[in-house]
Amino acid sequence: MLRSTWRGLPAKRHEAGWEPGLVAPAADGSPLVTDHYFPRAEGDFPTLLIRSPYGRGLPWSPMYGLLFAEQGFHVVLQSCRGTGGSGGAFDLWRHEAADGLATVSWLRGQPWFDGTLGTVGPSYLGYVQWALALEPPPELKAMVVQVGLHDPHALFHAGGALHLETALAVAATMTYQHQGMAAFLRATLRLQRRLGAATTAQPLRGAYVSALGGQVPWLDDVMSYPDAEDAYWRGASTAESAERLRVPTALIGGWHDVLVDQTFGQYERLRRAGCETSLLVGPWTHTSALQQGWPEVFAESLAWLRAHLCDDPGGLRPTAVRVHVGGEDAWRNLDDWPATPAATSWYPAPGGHLVRQAPTDRAPLTSFRYDPADPTPSVGGPLLSRTAGPRDNGTLEARDDVLTFTGPPLTEPVDVLGPVSARLSVSSDTGHADVFTRLCDVDAQGRSVNVCDGLGRLRAAANAPSEITVPMSSTAHRFAVGRRIRWQISGGAHPRYARGSGTGEPTVDATTLTPVRITVHTDSALMLPLGGPG
Repeated sequence: MLRSTWRGLPAKRHEAGWEPGLVAPAADGSPLVTDHYFPRAEGDFPTLLIRSPYGRGLPWSPMYGLLFAEQGFHVVLQSCRGTGGSGGAFDLWRHEAADGLATVSWLRGQPWFDGTLGTVGPSYLGYVQWALALEPPPELKAMVVQVGLHDPHALFHAGGALHLETALAVAATMTYQHQGMAAFLRATLRLQRRLGAATTAQPLRGAYVSALGGQVPWLDDVMSYPDAEDAYWRGASTAESAERLRVPTALIGGWHDVLVDQTFGQYERLRRAGCETSLLVGPWTHTSALQQGWPEVFAESLAWLRAHLCDDPGGLRPTAVRVHVGGEDAWRNLDDWPATPAATSWYPAPGGHLVRQAPTDRAPLTSFRYDPADPTPSVGGPLLSRTAGPRDNGTLEARDDVLTFTGPPLTEPVDVLGPVSARLSVSSDTGHADVFTRLCDVDAQGRSVNVCDGLGRLRAAANAPSEITVPMSSTAHRFAVGRRIRWQISGGAHPRYARGSGTGEPTVDATTLTPVRITVHTDSALMLPLGGPG
C-alpha cells in the first residue's frame, strides 16, 4: 500500500514483525502502551524511539513502524501519558522529558535492545525528542526532527496575537486523533463547520466548546496566557537542549509549515553549539511534508539514521543545507543557512509602487480602515488546514482594507534567500492595531501568490508614529524575469490570528469592537535578503 501511494520509497531489506501492547512505566509508574516493530532477521539492530500523543495506528504504524523496521531498525512506537490507552492524564509538554527517560530505562531491559538509540518524528513527536535531549541518555546517537516543535508558546502566540485557527486545530488533533481516524475525521469536520462561530464569538473565552465537542482544559490555559514570561509557560520551551547538544541531529521543515521558524531556530542553536546537523526545507505545509513530501522526508531521515546508528554514511549529501527554491521549482544545496546574511530595503511609494530609492522624510503615505466586525480574512500561508500554502491573493487584495505596493516587471531574476522582515513606520487613531505584512510574487497576468508573511502589534498613543519590526519568516524564492515583487499590508488575517478589537482589551475577553484607521508612513521598508544564482 505504501509503495503504491508514494513512488521512490527504497526497497525493503527485511520482512517486519509486530509486537503490540507492551507496557513501559512512565516516570510516575503510569503504564505507557508501546508497540514494537522489528526486522525478521538474525543479528543486532539499532532502535528508534517514537513517542506520540496521536495514537499508534494510521498513519504512524505503516509510515514509521513498518517502513523503518523493513529497513533494519527496531521501532518502539509509544503513546504518551493519557493518550492511546496509556495511563495517567495528558498535560501538554509537562511530562515528556521524564517519561522519555523512563522509557529509555525500560528499553535497557529488553533483550533485543543493543544499546544504540535514535529518535525520529514530526510535530509533537519532535517536541518529545527535544525533551529527551535536555538530559540525553548515553545510548542516544542520532535525532531526526521533522516539522518539529520545541516551543509551545511560539506555536500559539506571535507578535502579541493568538494563533487562533492553529490553536483550535491542534486541540482537535490532540483530543481526537489518538482515539482513531474515524473519531478524528468527525472532529475535524465539526471544527470546519463551526469554525466561524467559534472564532467570531464575543468573548472568545470558552466559545470553542461546541466546535471541539467539549472542554479542553489546556487550551483554556494556552489562550489565557499570551505572555511567554508567564509562570504557566515555565519549562515549556526545550530550546536550551539544542544549545549544548552533541547528538547528531537532522532537521526537516517546509516553507509553509506553522513550525518552520522553530526549525530555523533549532538549526541556528545547533550550529552555534558545534553540533553535527543538517537542514532540509521543502515546498511543504505542516501536513503535506508527510504526504506529498514523504519520499524526500523518509529518504533524508533514513540516510541520517543509517549514517549515525549503522555506520553507513553513503546516503548523506555533501552539504549541510538543502532547500527547495520557489519560483523556479528546483532544489539547491547550500553550505549554511541563511545563505545571504544582509538584507536590502524596498520602500512603499505613492501610487502603490515599491521602489529601491529611500524616502527623504517619514511623512504619512496612505491609510486604510480596519473593521474588526468585518475582519480581513486569512488566505493561505502556514496553517494546519487544507487551505495552507501558496494561494491566489487577488480577492484579498481587492478589499479596501488591504494595501499593496508593487515593483516593476523584473528584467533579471531576483533570488530571496533567508529571513524576510518589515520595518513598519505606522500610526493608528486608537493607538491599538495589528499589522499583517506579506511578500507576494505577481506573474505577468497579475496573479498574486503569497511567499511569506508575519504579524506585529502596535501599542502606542493615538496617532503617534511608531516603528515596529515584523519578522515575516524565511524563504528561498526566485522572482523570475517578468514577475513583480509585491508588499501587502493589512490589519490582520482572521481567523489565522484572532482579530484585534481596536481597544487593547485582552484577546479572549474582548467584547467591544472598534474600527481602526491605520496609517503607513513613507519610511517603512520591506527587508529582503537577496542572493546570487545557485
